[in-house]
Amino acid sequence: MRILFDSKKTLYKEPFGTISEGQSCTLRIHVPTAVGATRVLCMLYPDRCNTPVEACLTKQEQRGAYDIYSGSFTLSAGLYFYHFVIFKKDGSFRLFKYGDDTNMEAGDSWQLTCTPKDFTVPDWAKGAVIYQVFPDRFRKCGDCDLTGKLPPYSVHQKWNEEVDWKPNEEGLILNNDFFGGNFKGITEKLPYIASLGTGILYLNPICKSFSSHRYDTGDYKTPDPMLGTEEDFAQMCREAHKLGIKVILDGVFSHTGADSLYFNKYKHFTGIGAHNSQSSPYYSWYQFKNWPNEYVSWWNFDTLPTVNKLDPAFIEYIITGEDSVIAHWLSLGCDGFRLDVADELPNEFMDILKKHLRKLRPDALLIGEVWEDASNKDAYGIRRRYFTDGTLDSVMNYPFRTAILNYIRGTDDGGALRSRVLSVMENYPQQVLFCNMNLLGTHDTPRILTALVDDFDGSRAEKAARRLTASQKTLALSRLHCASFLQYMLPGCPALYYGDEAGMEGYADPFNRRTYPWGKENALLLRHYRQLGQLRKLYPALRLGETEFFCATEGRLCFKRRYGDEVLTVYVNRGDVSWEIPAATMLYGQGLRTVAPDWLQLGPMGFCVTK
Repeated sequence: MRILFDSKKTLYKEPFGTISEGQSCTLRIHVPTAVGATRVLCMLYPDRCNTPVEACLTKQEQRGAYDIYSGSFTLSAGLYFYHFVIFKKDGSFRLFKYGDDTNMEAGDSWQLTCTPKDFTVPDWAKGAVIYQVFPDRFRKCGDCDLTGKLPPYSVHQKWNEEVDWKPNEEGLILNNDFFGGNFKGITEKLPYIASLGTGILYLNPICKSFSSHRYDTGDYKTPDPMLGTEEDFAQMCREAHKLGIKVILDGVFSHTGADSLYFNKYKHFTGIGAHNSQSSPYYSWYQFKNWPNEYVSWWNFDTLPTVNKLDPAFIEYIITGEDSVIAHWLSLGCDGFRLDVADELPNEFMDILKKHLRKLRPDALLIGEVWEDASNKDAYGIRRRYFTDGTLDSVMNYPFRTAILNYIRGTDDGGALRSRVLSVMENYPQQVLFCNMNLLGTHDTPRILTALVDDFDGSRAEKAARRLTASQKTLALSRLHCASFLQYMLPGCPALYYGDEAGMEGYADPFNRRTYPWGKENALLLRHYRQLGQLRKLYPALRLGETEFFCATEGRLCFKRRYGDEVLTVYVNRGDVSWEIPAATMLYGQGLRTVAPDWLQLGPMGFCVTK
């Protein structure tokens, strides 16, 4: 007989998941009576600390062949790893985690996150649909303002032209071709964005810069003239707010452009940049190895000099100054920020940013770009305290993306997806879970339609020319209907990358950044996304409900979303064989047929949600 403990079940641990400081946590461990245990200790080790917090579990009752040991405790905010010590008359042994089971003397520790007592996230963000726009490629309205644009660059004459993908004569990829998408174009299409059930509009960088992606910031406080003016941006925010849509911006604070007001390597800006003089007001921002031409840069791209995030002058300019960067954009109407490469921002910087952001706007949202489990993320040898310090409200949920793709593509029968979802649910504060940016495609990944069927890894020239075959596209669309349904049914904020709802395809940058195909959308797919968006608005259980799995095997998934008296049941059949499910009030589904008065048959790649 095995010792029984499963941290994902409230039979053994209450509450499920994380706790907040001062909140009581109760553990129950079932020890076979035959073991002869005399007492049980839970050893909770604060992160990277060798001195544990000890919690004593005492015998409460005997149930069949098991003795039930139980104990409660409270913790201060932090990340903890725990295991048990079982004492007997003739000695003791340690009990560790082995999957969802237990193992004596060898295995992993269980994880427990304790958040600050005052940690909250904006209510308006919980469960909202996020629509992501790459500004240059979404919609053009009016003429392009080329003020400040410097050669070499190009402006496409036709909206549907191919993106520039060829390196220049020096073998460099400059990302300096523009289509002229702008704020007025986004404003014009806000009713369309709203029709998708959108609650949050997330824009890739909008500040003045010299690339189409604009991650090489030239001036933090000036919108790129090609996008429009400050008033154009403010008007866009006002119109979005009228439609119930919040606006968040990309905060690129780990580096600037070399061609910027602050570094000014090419002297395109007035004033003195750090590359021009050591007496520059921005000199302390940067880390020079040998001034002026040897400096630390982001991933060794000399066009992107890294900043010293804890430099007082930089913190004042970005965060704490009266007209700081965050104050500037909040005053124009934005509602929060998504932090680019959040794991390259020091914990101290994040803490200052979050506190000042909430001081300026108590309900502002802060999302971090994190590709792994954010609860225990380790970057550059430093544990990131996103949740234990309460610095992030949400993260980009790439673990869900990987799990969904593996499941839909058939490399997982559903068990791994269930485990991943439960792991995130256990490790993330529930408030964060409801705000997680659950994405399938972004500006950093291949288009989801392509990713679902094609792993081609050829040259850029081959990728530019390659398109899905008719049979690939049919399969990809079937898979995308299923994958997106699952994305919208899971806890968090389903995030839609512009054009995925239209059936755009393409490999990673720059082929995932083509222009939106206005008038050439896949009508069935677009209707599907609109229905999913409306479901999120209509049913609180999808935005705020608890999640309980009942089936995750043989390609079949079944789970419930429960909020108060509202209970929705979700079915997904990725398998090759039809699946009979009980009939109920159908809210939405595909691939269904009635086989008996009380039974439905869910075909391969079929899905439904019932009430």
